[in-house]
Amino acid sequence: MELTAKIYVAGHRGLVGSAILRGLQAKGYTNLVYRTSSELDLRKFDEVEAFFTQEKIDYVFMAAAKVGGIVANNEYPADFIRDNLLIQTNVIDAAYKTGVTKLLFLGSTCIYPKLAPQPLKEEYLLTGELEATNEPYAIAKIAGIKMCQSYNRQYGTRYISVMPTNLYGPNDNFDLEKSHVLPALMRKIYEAKINLTPHVEIWGSGTPLREFLHADDLADACLFLMDEYESNDIINVGVGEDISIKALAELIKNVIGYDGDLVFNTSKPDGTPRKLVDVTKITNLGWKAKIQLEDGIRSAYQWFLDNHVVVTK
Repeated sequence: MELTAKIYVAGHRGLVGSAILRGLQAKGYTNLVYRTSSELDLRKFDEVEAFFTQEKIDYVFMAAAKVGGIVANNEYPADFIRDNLLIQTNVIDAAYKTGVTKLLFLGSTCIYPKLAPQPLKEEYLLTGELEATNEPYAIAKIAGIKMCQSYNRQYGTRYISVMPTNLYGPNDNFDLEKSHVLPALMRKIYEAKINLTPHVEIWGSGTPLREFLHADDLADACLFLMDEYESNDIINVGVGEDISIKALAELIKNVIGYDGDLVFNTSKPDGTPRKLVDVTKITNLGWKAKIQLEDGIRSAYQWFLDNHVVVTK
């Protein structure tokens, strides 16, 4: 991408979009375009098409999505499949109709089968049943991948699909009903410390294994792939190692300095038993994650302390 290219970051206020925006600014890109959801409703095609036609965008980072953890996915399945299908369909089609040079679509590793072999290779897509708790979201993301691939095949577009593992970092969602496991644990343990609560209840057994990638590392990977990757095949982005939910909770507990107990409620769902992505493909291209988990958690906790009055009210 030329430094003067007009680049649209969809979802610029979210965890991923804000990291991509920071990454672009740090590298000297100045012609950046973004809109809040109140300024541009990506679920409405007329608005999206008018925006793309007016702005004459060169590159798109498609980081806008309706996202959430197990609780939100369980309670609002219709919202997750409808909103994500609308958002990505409108952006991908408007990008094609207005001649965007290249688009990067961000999926999720929840697209892989629940019981797929570990680590998750890109070719495991659509080889088995999905995890039931986030199936509507996963199906929407799979549809986005297939839409990008189909536009490439039929129209000769340059749309790439990137599958990040579990993410965390600045601008994460700390709403306990909508957040993912790491920010949810951070908020619950922080509040237990502040309120002198003797224990923190955590859903599930604590045994599932998860991989965590800092959003700034993902942003770095996205900028790298926009320049270096042209394949119609999806590509994973992760760190290549995982940690149990129990060990993660203990790590967060130590960073926060909480002295109470962690109690695991085994009557609640665990979700997928393990989710580690195979990063061979992106590693072979020359990219590797840089931020260590404990360092990333410390910086994310500092951001939470600086901003939690806003994000938790």
